Amino acid sequence: MALAPMALDSLDLARWQFGITTVYHFVLVPLTIGLAPLVALMEALWIRTGNEHWKTATKFFSKVLLINFALGVATGLVQEFQFGMNWSEYSRFVGNIFGAPLAFEALVAFFLESTFLGLWVFGWDRLSPKIHNLCMWMVALGTLFSASFILAANSWMQHPVGAIVNAETGRAELDGLSGFLEVITNRIFITTVLHVITSSFLVAGAVILGVSVWWMTKAARANQDVEARELWRRLTRFAAITMIVGGLSAAGSGHFMGHLVVEEQPAKMAAAEGLCDTESGAPFTAVAFGDCESGMSRFISVPKVYSFMATNDFDAEVMGLNDAQHMYSARYGSTDAAGNRIDYTPNVMAVFWSFRLMIGLGMASMTLGFLALWLTRGGRLITRPSLGRAALWTMGLPFLASSFGWIFTEMGRQPWVVVPNLADPVTDVFLRTSNGVSTAVSSTTVLTSLIVFTLLYAALGVVWFILLRRYVREGVPTPRTAPDDDAATDAGAVLTFSY
Repeated sequence: MALAPMALDSLDLARWQFGITTVYHFVLVPLTIGLAPLVALMEALWIRTGNEHWKTATKFFSKVLLINFALGVATGLVQEFQFGMNWSEYSRFVGNIFGAPLAFEALVAFFLESTFLGLWVFGWDRLSPKIHNLCMWMVALGTLFSASFILAANSWMQHPVGAIVNAETGRAELDGLSGFLEVITNRIFITTVLHVITSSFLVAGAVILGVSVWWMTKAARANQDVEARELWRRLTRFAAITMIVGGLSAAGSGHFMGHLVVEEQPAKMAAAEGLCDTESGAPFTAVAFGDCESGMSRFISVPKVYSFMATNDFDAEVMGLNDAQHMYSARYGSTDAAGNRIDYTPNVMAVFWSFRLMIGLGMASMTLGFLALWLTRGGRLITRPSLGRAALWTMGLPFLASSFGWIFTEMGRQPWVVVPNLADPVTDVFLRTSNGVSTAVSSTTVLTSLIVFTLLYAALGVVWFILLRRYVREGVPTPRTAPDDDAATDAGAVLTFSY
């Protein structure tokens, strides 16, 4: 029996393209955000203590930062093009608002990052140590600004404030300077920034810990006790503390963010729990399958925990998906222009499992920080090669947690690309995803660009992995034992980082 060909839909293809390129890009973003201040802190510790091992660590992990920064810029360029192409209707409606923080990100944050990063790279032995270190702190500040402006734009889509609809143009516009100030003080934005930055420290700490444990085991087995103990064990504990602090802070900021999401996007949090009907003292379910129409199968439910997570009250009433559907239908219509029923429920299983994978992988990463501190207590070294290899593999856990967090955030928002502000029903600043896609770009064009971008990003991902693998395996410089080493080495020199 022949299968009917699948119809190509521009909306679905545009969503897939933006989702794939965003997840690819966001693999790199948290490492840059978290690693820049940690490299700056390593250099500051060298300046303050005079301990050359901190200088060695600074130069070693700055290579990881530079590679990641370069690939992050390359993968980020594609993002903004899609707003004017696949999502031109979205840009037409909210470009006046969405473009403002993006412009600040490019004109202020990116130039701040790139300028001071260049000064830092070429300023070794040219700038005073304190000025040189200040340059890296400015890079870290630039990454913070960059993330903040991008998150301000995204948070506005999650909770639109400071905007009005121009009756003449039919476009959403900032309500003057006060509107812009509302955008950058949006309560969703503030908690999102805290959550992203703290989770970025978890990511960066995991990378430092994985590499340091791997090199600790190699140095210990090679009887290089000073390197193993003074450099890699020190960095392992430094990274472990970073992971613990970052993990606990991410959990706390995520908890308070959940309270706001329950108020602003009740369908998202109901889908995250698979809660079909409004309940008081709603349980938290570890495993569930199905949906509200066909029925939910739940396993391992803990009574009242979800209500507490959502409101800090074990007995509080929380809205279910069915009531959320009725509420949105009453406020924003039950059918579209073609008379089709509008489903205001996001993909329940995608949201449910991405939420749990985000939490589970984040907690597992934080636990590794506690384990590393325990294994290196009292001057102990980690010497088993199997633990060193395992540490490298565990570096991916917080990356996956961050990616699943974004999948939860964006898929849980559906079917909205700009979610209505439930506290301000008078202001008609909202947009369904189906209305934001371009009406002029064909599905064939979107499919072609989807394939090209996916292959391009995959190639860049391979380059990123190869470069990181090469410089991590290269390790730290060791003292030469013979004066003729330079001549012998230069004869067959391989291009590499050098400060």
